[in-house]
Amino acid sequence: MTRHGSAAEESTFVRTYTLTRGRTRPRHLLGLDTVLEAGPGRPGPAQAEEYGEILALCRARRRSVTELAGRLGRPVTAVKVLVSDLLDADALVVPLTGPYADTGKGSGPSTQLLAALSAGLKRKWPDAIAYPQAG
Repeated sequence: MTRHGSAAEESTFVRTYTLTRGRTRPRHLLGLDTVLEAGPGRPGPAQAEEYGEILALCRARRRSVTELAGRLGRPVTAVKVLVSDLLDADALVVPLTGPYADTGKGSGPSTQLLAALSAGLKRKWPDAIAYPQAG
């Protein structure tokens, strides 16, 4: 058994490295469950075919980063880099959904958003001290 991977594995690695131009970190903070949809912008003319595939998938319906990686057969990290490029070009957007969307009742955050934020913070730091004057 050799220490190196097969030619197919090396080819996939080189293609992924080339696709992301050696970048390993996306410019945007993206979770595995970040949902994306097609936006009004367009990627540059010399972009790889994967950009078009991502856009086609997101035009059909909203997709998560994980789903895009699975459908493209690419590592999640590489897909995050590509998605970041498309977010920069406004070709993809992260939509606000459900209770987090603007209800039109005011310019501030919704009660549901604040409740979800509070619950998340309490789970993360259950021993934190509450400050009543904080709001």
